[in-house]
Amino acid sequence: MAGCGAPWWYCCCPCCGERESRTPEELTILGETQEEDDEILPRKDYESLDYDRCINDPYLEVLESMDNKKGRRYEAVKWVMVFAIGVCTGLVGLFVDFFVRLFSQLKFHVVQTSVEECSEKGCLAMSLLELLGFNLTFIFLASLLVLIEPVAAGSGIPEIKCYLNGVKVPGIVRLRTLVCKALGVLFSVAGGLFVGKEGPMIHSGAIVGAGLPQFQSISFRKIQFNFPYFRSDRDKRDFVSAGAAAGVAAAFGAPIGGTLFSLEEGSSFWNQGLTWKVLFCSMAATFTLNFFRSGIQFRSWGSFQLPGLLNFGEFKCSDSDKKCHLWTAMDLGFFIMMGIVGGLLGATFNCLNKRLAKYRMRNVHPKPKLVRVLESLLVCLTTTIVVFVASMILGECRQMSSTNPSGNSTLSLQGSSSEDVNSSIKTFFCPNETYNDMATLFFNPQELAILQLFHQDGTFSPVTLSLFFLLYFLLSCWTYGSSVPSGLFVPSLLCGAAFGRLVANLLKSYIGLDHIYSGTFALIGAAAFLGGVVRMTISLTVILIESTNEITYGLPIMITLMVAKWTGDFFNKGIYDIHVTLRGVPLLEWETEVEMDKLRASDIMEPNLTYVYPHTRIQSLVSILRTTVHHAFPVVTENRGNEKEFMKGNQLISNNIRFKKSSILTRAGEQRKRSQSMKSYPSSELRNMCDEHIAPEEPPEKEDLLQQMLERRYTPYPNLYPDQSPSEEWTMEERFRPLTFHGLILRSQLVTLLVRGVCYSESQSSTSQPRLSYAEMAEDYPRYPDIHDLDLTLLNPRMIVDVTPYMNPSPFTVSPNTHASQVFNLFRTMGLRHLPVVNAVGEIVGIITRHNLTHEFLQARLRQHYQTI
Repeated sequence: MAGCGAPWWYCCCPCCGERESRTPEELTILGETQEEDDEILPRKDYESLDYDRCINDPYLEVLESMDNKKGRRYEAVKWVMVFAIGVCTGLVGLFVDFFVRLFSQLKFHVVQTSVEECSEKGCLAMSLLELLGFNLTFIFLASLLVLIEPVAAGSGIPEIKCYLNGVKVPGIVRLRTLVCKALGVLFSVAGGLFVGKEGPMIHSGAIVGAGLPQFQSISFRKIQFNFPYFRSDRDKRDFVSAGAAAGVAAAFGAPIGGTLFSLEEGSSFWNQGLTWKVLFCSMAATFTLNFFRSGIQFRSWGSFQLPGLLNFGEFKCSDSDKKCHLWTAMDLGFFIMMGIVGGLLGATFNCLNKRLAKYRMRNVHPKPKLVRVLESLLVCLTTTIVVFVASMILGECRQMSSTNPSGNSTLSLQGSSSEDVNSSIKTFFCPNETYNDMATLFFNPQELAILQLFHQDGTFSPVTLSLFFLLYFLLSCWTYGSSVPSGLFVPSLLCGAAFGRLVANLLKSYIGLDHIYSGTFALIGAAAFLGGVVRMTISLTVILIESTNEITYGLPIMITLMVAKWTGDFFNKGIYDIHVTLRGVPLLEWETEVEMDKLRASDIMEPNLTYVYPHTRIQSLVSILRTTVHHAFPVVTENRGNEKEFMKGNQLISNNIRFKKSSILTRAGEQRKRSQSMKSYPSSELRNMCDEHIAPEEPPEKEDLLQQMLERRYTPYPNLYPDQSPSEEWTMEERFRPLTFHGLILRSQLVTLLVRGVCYSESQSSTSQPRLSYAEMAEDYPRYPDIHDLDLTLLNPRMIVDVTPYMNPSPFTVSPNTHASQVFNLFRTMGLRHLPVVNAVGEIVGIITRHNLTHEFLQARLRQHYQTI
């Protein structure tokens, strides 16, 4: 990021010497807030990803050696990697699902046997202790894994959304994060917390997509192979998009929904080829998981009966009931009302969770890490006691029946029967032919509880559904954000399904609408609450349709999600956007507000630049890199008169001025270049126009003026030492003097040049400088050395580095008069990291980064604009 040329400690802490209180932005960096309603500003320590290609000389050499055969081989390797990402993501989902089922079955079998025995002997306290022993052990292990890798906490969807938006979140796609995430989520789900494994699957798939094509690991350094492909953020971004989509596809059995999720929730750049690859990856993940799960569970290899980790089953009415319909046009009115209520409930959930997150930022995170583990154990302890007591005391005994009063059919799943769902009902403290409805919901895995609400033969009492919804709402809100890997999809679906089933019961009992199908209302309730929480529309609609295998639900689901989103957006943001804001990530939305077009590029750019020259001494480069935190620097030359006099007696200045003259394109020079390649001579008129203009020899200047120029020849290029700021001794005129823009060079490129000793002495020509290939420039990707960790004592500080072969000579630029919306669209659509602002005569006047385009920054500039009117 090119920005202020002042020292970094002055840029980051402008108020430290004025007052003791910290600004909201500084408090955000420290993980603190002043008051409950303080606005949290985007942090400046987040970096952007390099999506834009650097078209420098090493890259051009690769392009020159590229032919159609190599291009097809590169594309074929990319398709193979996409398929491998899908398969590996499916295997990760299989691993998590297998052990969650294993641990959950073991826990519920032991506890249920103990409850049945102790209900007669009066030792239910022992059953509670057994349940606590299982759950606390699992949650303790999950919390320890989060201590090893803190980024593994939560669902990971906000972080992946930021990554696809172009923000580099440290540690988010490392192999160690994947290990801690996969192991942690299976312990969290098996430990009885109200969390899901579907959200972390998206994060796991994104990590697989980022790491597998690299064939190396930073966390485990022994894992390293010589694989020359995909050594850039641009390629990695495409694979992360495919991996995230594969995670959705594996979680819900929805490959199309996964593709739309990756498009809707973050990817700033998209094309048709990427769409095909992402869809292919999603299909590979879905069918890999389906193949192994079907084979393991039904011993029928190749039958493909279980498409995802979460399956809603098949919704259909009984053949004997001619009055039953899945839904009718009259039901749409109820669905809209449920969408409004779902949006209100989702906004309430998000508001409460935001307050809890701020409380954790102030009172939990600053304390020792053991406090986070204790908080997770406290949540587990409370959840276990509530589940146990509610199941034993608050449940009602309901009559079992093969057909409910409205004649709706039971569950009909591919490869399973309704008896499988009915066998999961719990009869705690209930006589024969009855079951405990509260225990049936609480003492089953969450996916099976959802199926109970969608397809159960018997009914659930309105009191039970109300209490279950309230308890689940509060406990899941408290759980999300704690220091364990946790998803939010399944808890939201289960909570909403209870709400929808409650609405169906009330409509049947008090209004007498016997034709309605309870499973449909449970599904719509689940969609309404989930949409009110996460505020997703397109992808979530397709995910739910694919999960139900019922296209007729498309219209009611879409309407419900739209209404829930509009209602919730009236009060606050979605849960993922809230957590992105709490982290201070400079996320760019799809578009700016209309009034932002009152601003232009000159209003939002940073004019105080730190720059380098085409030929710069090593001591100057080291000083710039060590005293700034910017990640790119404009390569410039100065616009001064009497340049010929400055060229005398100084090789460094002479090289810079020669480069400036050679890089300026003129119409006559371009025409001369073209005419030389023609077989015939140009016409006399064209030849006269192309003839080289020989300027008359200027008379020698006076000796005192020449001497004056020679004495000032070092002034425009001050010697910079490592302990000085690049602009510390410059005057205002020198700092903002006109600069001709030639290109951009990244910090990582400068560090690579210094590490490999790419330089030449003042007595030599710049052609004697060693040349690096594209592979050598990208060898240290993605972890380039830190300038502060390098030992540069062997380098002569007076040596000169020619940066022109390695800079990007043609980055995207904008005019100072460009409207803010145009700048925003260009920056976001092309996935840029830096956007130079160049005036009409080719002089750079400022630079725009992600931080200059955040909503908060634009609002501040707009307020200044109104004040100046």
